[in-house]
Amino acid sequence: MWDGGTRQPRMRPRKSVNVAALVGSPEDEPSRPNLRLRVVGVGVLVLFLVLVLRLWTLQIIDGKSYAAAVNRNQVRVVQVTAPRGEIVDRDGTVLVSNMPEQEILLSRVTAAEDPSIIAKVAALIGQTPAQVKAAVKNERYSPYEPVPVDTDVPADTVQWLQTHSSEFPGVTVQTITQRTYPQGGTVATHVLGYLGDITPAQLKASPKAGYTQGSLVGQSGIEAQYERYLRGVNGSQALSVNASGNVVGTLSRTAPQLGDTVVLNVDAGLQEAVQNDLAAQILLDRKTPDVEDHNKLPPAKNGAVIVLNPQNGQVLAMASYPTYDLNEWVGGISSANYAALAATGAENNNAIQGQYTPGSTFKLITATADLQDGVYSPSRYYDDTGTFTVSNCTGGTCTFYDNVGDSGGQYNLAMALTVSSDSYFYNLGELFWEGKSTYGPDAIQNVAAQYGEGETTGIDLPYEVAGRVDSQPEREKLHQEDPGVYSNTSWYTGDNVEMAFGQGATELTPIEQAVAYATFANGGTRYAPEVASEVVNPTTGKVVETIAPKVTGHVNLPASVSQPILQGLEGVISNPKGTANPDFQGFPANWNLAGKTGTATNPGDDEPNSWFVAFGPNPNPQYVVLAVIDQGGYGASAAAPLVRSIFDYILTNPIGGVKTPTPSSPPSLTAPAPNPAFGTPTTTTTVPGATTTTVPGATATTVPAPTTTTTSPGA
Repeated sequence: MWDGGTRQPRMRPRKSVNVAALVGSPEDEPSRPNLRLRVVGVGVLVLFLVLVLRLWTLQIIDGKSYAAAVNRNQVRVVQVTAPRGEIVDRDGTVLVSNMPEQEILLSRVTAAEDPSIIAKVAALIGQTPAQVKAAVKNERYSPYEPVPVDTDVPADTVQWLQTHSSEFPGVTVQTITQRTYPQGGTVATHVLGYLGDITPAQLKASPKAGYTQGSLVGQSGIEAQYERYLRGVNGSQALSVNASGNVVGTLSRTAPQLGDTVVLNVDAGLQEAVQNDLAAQILLDRKTPDVEDHNKLPPAKNGAVIVLNPQNGQVLAMASYPTYDLNEWVGGISSANYAALAATGAENNNAIQGQYTPGSTFKLITATADLQDGVYSPSRYYDDTGTFTVSNCTGGTCTFYDNVGDSGGQYNLAMALTVSSDSYFYNLGELFWEGKSTYGPDAIQNVAAQYGEGETTGIDLPYEVAGRVDSQPEREKLHQEDPGVYSNTSWYTGDNVEMAFGQGATELTPIEQAVAYATFANGGTRYAPEVASEVVNPTTGKVVETIAPKVTGHVNLPASVSQPILQGLEGVISNPKGTANPDFQGFPANWNLAGKTGTATNPGDDEPNSWFVAFGPNPNPQYVVLAVIDQGGYGASAAAPLVRSIFDYILTNPIGGVKTPTPSSPPSLTAPAPNPAFGTPTTTTTVPGATTTTVPGATATTVPAPTTTTTSPGA
């Protein structure tokens, strides 16, 4: 029955979601093992393919690189240093060679793993453990190579070590070569040069030359100049290394190639004579009072001698004093020895690095400029009163004086050179500056440049410096470089007067002045001086390179210019009034020499520089000999006797041609014995076809007549 009340909404029950209803129980659901196996199989297959791909990449694509990496862990390729080539003189005498010696090495790895080995090695070689430890830590050596801890090891030590090798793990012995000097290590020191550790700059400059941080290279002289030939070609050896880094065997070896032989133009006998004469003269000079300067003793600080062949520029001898022993550098020079060299300046080659005021030797330049220009006729006489006053002088030095002892007189050009009249050349300096020259006021400087003065000569030795010829532009240049030292930039007539006879700020190197006189002697061709003649393969005897004469300039020297000058220079020696005539008394007249003294004033109360240069035998000179002694006094007192002594040697020991060493005619370790110098009081020496000249107070010595030598390029 309907009760007529409110109607209620109709509710429908909602079913809840049950996971069990979605996934049946194992009892209700059918089993599906094949599907699961397929899923697992696919996963395994994917992993297998990834593994195969990785193995293929490692073995095929990256196989070579990984194999090389493994080999690097097992093999160490080390460099075998090539023995350096020899340096021989023009006659085939060995000046520099190699000597084998034993070297003890210690493995860095072993030293790190077993520090006790350091003390054992130190006791074996007579060093302290600290010294051995420092050698092991030396960074100049490769970390993969054993480190040298001792060189020049005695044979009995090597033998004992070899029989007790098990007690010294990581210690090995190897044979190396060191530089040796068959002629004693003091012959041609500055010419030959020494070896030293390669510098970072040198290593960077030659990245493909095979150098390492431990390489020894030429640091001076011929050793440095011809390093590319002397160093040879390094070899290599592949060493088998165990897991500890110790060498356990040698797998392969490429032998090094010996460096080439450098043949010099230098004659060993002449070189030794020049060095001895230079040292003896300087030591004598220091004990001889300068009678022209209140009997002061010249300090004779240093000096140099050069002997050139003016016909081709060959350097026959070159000496510098003070000097040193090349053996000090073998195996590395000690700090004490190097400090001693630096203190004395012995390492400097004064022949190419010393700068000296030239004095009257510069008169060759002024005379050439005069005759080329016609400023003052060579036949015109000048009245030398001993004093010269600059006309209309308004600044600088106005009055100049001749050297003490000069007597003065009436001189033409030739006689002015013979007696070294300063006033004659003062006059020329004024004439050039006052506009009497058609070539301008700097004509003397221009002629000096033609002779090569004020610039490097191009000699085949490193570290040559250039001199300078005084002028206003030169003073302005020096002022810009160092205003404090070079404050004077003015130029007056007096400055040109000083420059005309080799004073003022003019400073020349001995090699520049030697080249200038060689240029005049040969008629005007300027050659670059050359120490080396050729480079030879020591195995085949084949000439690798010929160092042919190099022409670097010319000076116009027609007879109208050269003959008056030559007459004056010959008079220096042959004329009784010549400045060097007393020094050459008894010298054979058939060896007609020409020369020039130089007495160059130094600042303050210092003794003058002593110069002398001579060439001959004329008219076809084969030798130019120049000597300079710093603060040695008058040129005729110190340098001229020195040059005379050298020509005495040349008289009885003429220089022959260059001999090329070959396997059938190898270089000799022993130099031939020289003949006694001319005038030496010994038994008479007879040379077939020679003329005999007797020197007063000396035993008669037979002197060969001068001969003309014809040389081929580089010979």
